Amino acid sequence: MDLDKLLIKLAGNGFIVVLFLMMLTDASFLGALITALMLSVVAWFLGDRFLLPRSSNGIATAADGVLAAMVLWAAARIAPWEMTVPKLIGLVVILGAFEALFHFFLQRDPYYRGEADRAKA
Repeated sequence: MDLDKLLIKLAGNGFIVVLFLMMLTDASFLGALITALMLSVVAWFLGDRFLLPRSSNGIATAADGVLAAMVLWAAARIAPWEMTVPKLIGLVVILGAFEALFHFFLQRDPYYRGEADRAKA
């Protein structure tokens, strides 16, 4: 299942989400880490493993951004952390930039370019 790629995503998203949630809100390290892990795992399966091979980097990145906004907003409401809309948008933009670069990295593999069947032939 591309464990190395998943670990890169967990590290990148984890660093960004934990750092910025702790800087921008009153999130604890553990709360920010749990949020980052949940977001990363769901985004891995939905955006990277499902959407990216079937669509484009732009569509997968946009989906990851919408998913991040929903997860971060929900986590902030449940926790409760003070998450304003500008803070949320800023964090989603930074995550989106990471995701776009991460998708370029993934697309070096034929599976993520939608060429899995052709690569086997």
